[in-house]
Amino acid sequence: MPTITISIDEEIRKVIGKRAKKNMLTIKEQIEEIIRQSAIRTKSGQAILGTKADDNLVEIFSRHKKGKKIRRKKRKA
Repeated sequence: MPTITISIDEEIRKVIGKRAKKNMLTIKEQIEEIIRQSAIRTKSGQAILGTKADDNLVEIFSRHKKGKKIRRKKRKA
């Protein structure tokens, strides 16, 4: 398995630690899960846009489309 080294703030480590404890994982396993889920969504093209991630690390590794949003016309009832 490839090894990746990242530097994160103590505040972010605490947030990941709380999330890992809630999911009964170690911090390392939680980070691996966050990256794995992000890679799966990106690979399959199923990235959910406009949602607020519950973890700053997810936002860092997530990709969002940029540009002008297309507005749909409302139907008259």
